Amino acid sequence: MTIEKPSEQAAAGGFLSRRRKPLVASALALALAGALGAQTLTSTTVPANAQTAIQPQAAPALPSFADVVDRVKPAVVSVKVKNVSTEDEVAGGPGGGMPQIPGLDQLPDGHPLKKFFKEFGQRGGPGGPKKQGPRGMSQGSGFFISEDGYVVTNNHVVQGAKEVELASDDDTTYKAKVVGTDARTDLALLKVEGDRKDFKYVKFGDSNAARVGDWVIAVGNPFGLGGSVTAGIVSARGRDIGAGPYDDFLQIDAAVNRGNSGGPTFNLRGEVVGVNTAIFSPSGGNVGIAFSIPSDVATSIVEKLKNGGKIARGYIGVQIQPVTDEIAESIGLKKPHGALVAEAQKGTPGEKAGLKSGDTILRVDGQEIENARELSRRIASMDPGKPVTLTIWRDGREETKELKLGTLPDEPKQAALTPDEGDDAAPDSGKVKLGIEVSPASRMAGAGDQGLVVTDVDDDGAAAGKLEQGDVILRVGGKAVSSIPDVTAQLDEAQKNGKKSVLLLVKRNDQTRFVAIEIGRG
Repeated sequence: MTIEKPSEQAAAGGFLSRRRKPLVASALALALAGALGAQTLTSTTVPANAQTAIQPQAAPALPSFADVVDRVKPAVVSVKVKNVSTEDEVAGGPGGGMPQIPGLDQLPDGHPLKKFFKEFGQRGGPGGPKKQGPRGMSQGSGFFISEDGYVVTNNHVVQGAKEVELASDDDTTYKAKVVGTDARTDLALLKVEGDRKDFKYVKFGDSNAARVGDWVIAVGNPFGLGGSVTAGIVSARGRDIGAGPYDDFLQIDAAVNRGNSGGPTFNLRGEVVGVNTAIFSPSGGNVGIAFSIPSDVATSIVEKLKNGGKIARGYIGVQIQPVTDEIAESIGLKKPHGALVAEAQKGTPGEKAGLKSGDTILRVDGQEIENARELSRRIASMDPGKPVTLTIWRDGREETKELKLGTLPDEPKQAALTPDEGDDAAPDSGKVKLGIEVSPASRMAGAGDQGLVVTDVDDDGAAAGKLEQGDVILRVGGKAVSSIPDVTAQLDEAQKNGKKSVLLLVKRNDQTRFVAIEIGRG
């Protein structure tokens, strides 16, 4: 912003003073001309057969959000977290602001946006130096959901916090404690210390009723400014941004920035329909694409956190993946739907119920499953121990399986394959028709005893972009493979049966999945 000097302002005033009389005269002349024109039109006779002009009408009043804001703003608070490293704060980590989809660092040097945000950061904005605030302090947003002081925010705002302070719109501060968190949905529940029971609070609404195009209001603490209100519409529903297995975000275009994390998204009734959690931002600031956790997800999680402080989710114990067009054609489904079982883990409810690799889960308790993500959310929303009936597709027909859900483990185990450099010249290694080179898994450290390890992928082959070095091919066309002739035999069989693609069961980093690869290329 440019601030004019007093002398410059005085000179401008003098210029206007010197020109005032001619300008006034001109205005009077225009006014007289208008008056004369009006008299002329009034006295003119309009022919009877002349077209009648459509008269302009008053524009409809634009919506005002002031009444809604006046009601809900007292329930929204700034969340200040201590004992979080400044490095995390700058990076947008715990409490540092809204998580972003990377983009700014991919711009070329000298790009105007990159230069702007670098300079902006030096004044304390995104990407600024570590001296932007007190060491060990970060900020976010939250909102009261009860009169006795329970507050909802994001998990990433309070992650690792040892001390939390809340600041209301009237600058009153409160000490709070973390009741519970859920990293998988990025939600956290706080409680104001003490027995006060007169807090202004807001209620959750029905996020399923929020339609694309409906007005919404975001209230929060962007860049530490506090009490900021922005408005927009619901841009999309059911967004999967890769944040976790239960992604089902509302996308909104209300301006949301760093520090809005954990703040509420309201409908025009003043009900919370979402919890702001992430933004898409190539630049580091708002570009009109923000994501909110739907209230229908938040209400159940918050209730569980309030009752026990810990989330227990239902668990089948199978690795699943989407059913693509190629996979559907390979297994005989008329259309791609359901969730394909890549592996049933040992000792889990799914394995005990008889689920196995290659099954496709079509329904849960009679309700259709559209895709793998929907199955994950459906099972996770159920309590451990609940009996369920699964309808599966196996060998070209439907079957049912009965099981009781287990409890989802906190962290899935991960493993990486390490090639054994001491066995380079394996006699049964070589190329196969898919444009890959393979070697027996038994000759690769960490690969196990089953299958073939991919040692090279032809960039122009059929498997390019689908397989990587280190992948372990366990099955081809439903048959276990341990040598190149095994793979060749299955490819020939698929072609003989008129298949357009062949289905491979592949293990990568201890995760198993199916990959459909087109036959006849590579």
